[in-house]
Amino acid sequence: MDTSIINPFITTGYAGAAYFCDREQETADLTRLVVNGNNVALISPRRYGKTNLIRHCFAQQEIADNYYTFIIDIYSTKSVQDLVHRLGLSILEALKPKGRKAWEKFISVLASVRPGITYDAGGNPSWTLSIGDIATPTTTLEEIFSYLEHADKPCIVAIDEFQQITHYNDDLIEATMRTYVQYCTNTHFIFSGSQRHLMGQMFTSPARPFYQSVTLYNLPLLPEDKYTDFCLRLFEQRGRILSQDVPHALYERFEGITYYMQRVMNELFTRTPVGGSCTVADIESAIRYIILISSNTYEDLMYQLPEKQSLVLRAIAQEGKARNLTSGKFIKRHGLLSASSVKSAVPALLDKGLVTSELGIYQVYDKFLELWLTT
Repeated sequence: MDTSIINPFITTGYAGAAYFCDREQETADLTRLVVNGNNVALISPRRYGKTNLIRHCFAQQEIADNYYTFIIDIYSTKSVQDLVHRLGLSILEALKPKGRKAWEKFISVLASVRPGITYDAGGNPSWTLSIGDIATPTTTLEEIFSYLEHADKPCIVAIDEFQQITHYNDDLIEATMRTYVQYCTNTHFIFSGSQRHLMGQMFTSPARPFYQSVTLYNLPLLPEDKYTDFCLRLFEQRGRILSQDVPHALYERFEGITYYMQRVMNELFTRTPVGGSCTVADIESAIRYIILISSNTYEDLMYQLPEKQSLVLRAIAQEGKARNLTSGKFIKRHGLLSASSVKSAVPALLDKGLVTSELGIYQVYDKFLELWLTT
């Protein structure tokens, strides 16, 4: 056990197998698929733990010893230039710890942006380009894929929130990416995405370039019994006692979504001294504290929203799982202005990531924000 980690309930990043809950089957499946030459579309709502599952797979000896691995998060990207910038930066940063030979080979192919790579006194490179410095993104993208095809080791590239490319103002980006991926035999890809309908359209529609090009893998919730055992073990290892009812109550409260359970467990562990006990009675004060320290951020967020969007967001929060948003009953129940105002607000809330939509059910994406809005 790594005692340098004060709180074992990790809420950011990947700290190793000892702090990673279960996913044994998913780890085995994903590892087997990519090392056997398959590209994978990994799909689940956000905060189920997709990215840490990928990191866990990349830490498996079978992959760690034999592949270069890259994780590129494109959730906040807005254009092809932005995508190329993120790809180049992420690949260079991942190669730097591998030694000079590894990163020199990458830089050598980047003729279109080489002036934007600088070196410190020790000769170590830095990606100092801004997005605007990438004048010909298709050329730079071609160079990046050329590196992936000719790298001195096989590569695995995970592109997180891959559905974001559908929002770019470029109708050809899907076809372009598909072409590069199709002919890249030295690299296999994990396309991770949280918007199920967009990912489904990209990979299952015969009219789309990525049709039938990947193995679809839907990530389920963590099983409750596995998460309960995980929590009990970590408390016991650190000399604390956890009531078995605590993980169960959190699992029900947050519908098994990993991040929210883990964040509350982190706070509960913080509050439990060595030799002490944590019970269900401690949960509410922990959640109130988490919401309290975020309240200023939430207030700023609501202040910046147009009134129509703010009203609809509050209405969805009050419902928990909202349906038929433009119905007379929904509008009357929440004192909304009109069906047309709701119709204009909902796409904006979806685009901002504040609301999710699945099979006609709308929910506030951030469960802590939802609680803040309803208390």
